[in-house]
This record gives sequence, structure tokens and C-alpha cells, in this order.
Amino acid sequence: MASFAGLAVCGQALVVRGGSRFLATCTASSDDDSFFTYDCSSAEKKSQENKGEDRRPVDKGSDTILASAFSTSGSYFALTDDSKRLILFRTKPWQCLSVRTVVRRCTALTFTASEEKVLVADKSGDVYSFPVLEPHGCGRLELGHLSMLLDVAVSPDDRYILTADRDEKIRVSWAMAPHSIASFCLGHTEFVSRIFVVPDHPQLLLSASGDCTLRLWEYRHGRELHCCHLTSLQEPAEPWGDKRFAVSRIAYWGRESCVALLCDSIPVVYIFRLDAPRQQLVYRQRLSFQQRVWDVAFEECRGLWVLRQCREAPLVLCRPVDGHWQPIPEDAVAEKVCARLRGDGAMLEGSAGVGDGFSGLYKATFDNVAAYLEKKEERLQQQLHKKRRQNPAPEPGGQATRVTSGDAAARSCLS
Repeated sequence: MASFAGLAVCGQALVVRGGSRFLATCTASSDDDSFFTYDCSSAEKKSQENKGEDRRPVDKGSDTILASAFSTSGSYFALTDDSKRLILFRTKPWQCLSVRTVVRRCTALTFTASEEKVLVADKSGDVYSFPVLEPHGCGRLELGHLSMLLDVAVSPDDRYILTADRDEKIRVSWAMAPHSIASFCLGHTEFVSRIFVVPDHPQLLLSASGDCTLRLWEYRHGRELHCCHLTSLQEPAEPWGDKRFAVSRIAYWGRESCVALLCDSIPVVYIFRLDAPRQQLVYRQRLSFQQRVWDVAFEECRGLWVLRQCREAPLVLCRPVDGHWQPIPEDAVAEKVCARLRGDGAMLEGSAGVGDGFSGLYKATFDNVAAYLEKKEERLQQQLHKKRRQNPAPEPGGQATRVTSGDAAARSCLS
């Protein structure tokens, strides 16, 4: 999957990432000296002594950040990159604690609620856990799927590990015994791109898929509560009206039970309200942008941060005004971060030309009926031709007789 620029927010800590670098700051301060920057290309790399089956060195990767996440309290931050590394940070103050190697390139990561472990999901379908309190501790295999994993989440009580895969499944496993499956959430008809356990309603799960649906689940029993078809929210005149798309981010704002949904390669953010008592999602509005939107994240005290493909103002803050979400034209923190990003233009440049992140995950359909019918007709014609050679058509004066070699010799003597 392609890697876009990303955004992560926890408390008053905000992180913008792009390529191999990320930029962290505190939204409570507008000072220019409150930044922390890190470049994965300068991180420790394990010696590439292992060789593949052809005895050539394995791929070292590009150092591009693939996934990142804050811990629940915001005390820790972790990321994985294309060089198969898991890098752990302390955020108060910012400090790199460890650089560890993962088995395969990762697609998603999350912390347990207790912040004792960080879980990483990889392309082969496995989930590994790494200790946080022992920053250099080795990883442990927790569970595995038969297909590529796209997201991983943990219940607020740390009892369940939830995983989403390419084969339309959401698996709910017991954290103490991950080989034991509590339930499956089945209903999507394409890969499940994102899952999110609602913090203030820990029994509820939000999921999104390449089938253009947003679904609400009671995941402990695998029961679907509500399904919203995103294609019904599109306007006919939109240029991407007939295009398939998947959800690349689900963000939640507990203050008003607000859900923000970002779709891959579409410059629109859909806003829903979670009606937990009625167990349904209520569509509220859409935020449209002129540029491509890379990521969104809620800050509890300020609003919705939007990271977009705009050189002058890549980061914008949106807030509800009279019940309607809209961008705030002047925000000191947004201006501070944008000024820093403009000075380091290369950080986001690599994401500008990246294509659809999920385009290669859709089911491939093959229409082989026409080829089958053509081969069938050819086979029938061959069989008919063979029968005609073995049984010639009758002569005009009577029935056809098969001429043997003796008859042919007798006729030649008489003549």
C-alpha cells in the first residue's frame, strides 16, 4: 500500500509526518521553539547480513513512515517504517527510547490501554506485541490471519484484540489467549480498511471498507447494528461519482459524539453523529476542499485538524459554528506549523504524487464466459467434423457404403 502524509493528535500533542520524517509540537504553545523533529533515515539500522533464497541481500527499504500512533495518555509515540523498524518515543519530553526490528513491513499499530505493549500488524497477516516498559525487548507473535492485515485495535479494557484483513473479515480475539476467537464481524463485501473502538461506548465498533460502507457493530457478539452506504451521500455532478473508494481514516470527537470519515483520494470529509442509545449513525454534513486531503484528527479542546495537499496552508483547523463545521481562517497554531512545513517543503513533497492507497486491494473479477463459449463451439465443430469423416453422407442413388481395400482391388481388375 502507498504511504501518504499523516496526522496524529493526543491531548495537546500534534504530529505531522511525511516521507521519513515527522514534526511534533504542542498546540497549547504558539512558540516556534516548541518543535521536535525526527528523521528515520538517521535511525539505527540492523546489519543486512541475512540473504534471500537467491543469496542476495534483502531489501533495505526506503525509511518511509508507514504507520504511527500515540498511546492512550499521550506519553508514548510509536512508528514503523519501510525499513522494517519499530521506533518508540517518550513524549514528555520527546526522546527516542528504542529502535527495534520487525519481521515484515507493517500496515498498522496501536498501544494497549495499559500502555504496556505496542501491537503491530503486518502484510503477512500476523500481529506482534512489543513491550513498552522494556524498550529493547523482543517482539512476540500474538495471532495470525491467512490474509493481509490492514488495521488493528484494542478494546478500552484490554480484553480484546480486534483485527481487520483483506478478506472482508473483522476478528475479535481474547487478548489473554489470542488464538481463541471471541467473535467475527461479518458483512463487508470488500477488504476492511479501518476499524475503531468507540472510547466512551466500549461495546461499539466502527468499521469501513472498500465496499463504500461505514458500519456500526456490537463487536463482542459480532452483531451489526447499522450500515451507512457512502455512495448515497455523493452528488451526481462530482467527478469521482463512479469511482470506487475506501475509507482511509475514522476519527472520533467524544465531546459531541462526532465521527469524521476521510475517503481515499477524495477531497471530502464526511461528518456523522453517533447516536449510541438508538445504535445508529446520523449523517450531518460534508467538508469539501479544493485540494486532496491526506489525513484528519480530532483535538478534544479545539476541533478537527485537516492535513491537505496545499503548499501554503497544508494544515487547517475546523470547528463547529452554529452547528455547522467549517475551517477557521486564522489560527495561531496552524499558522506556526504551516510556516515550519513550508520551510521544510521536502517533508510532504513525496506524498503529492502517491496514487490511491487501496487500489490494489480490490477483488479481481474475470469474465471468462465468452472465452468458454468460444472454446466450446470450437470443440463441437471438431467433433462434428470427425463424425463426418467417419460416416460419409449417402450417395444420390442409395446409401453410402464403406469401401474396403479388397473391394477397391476387385474393381480395378474389372476395369
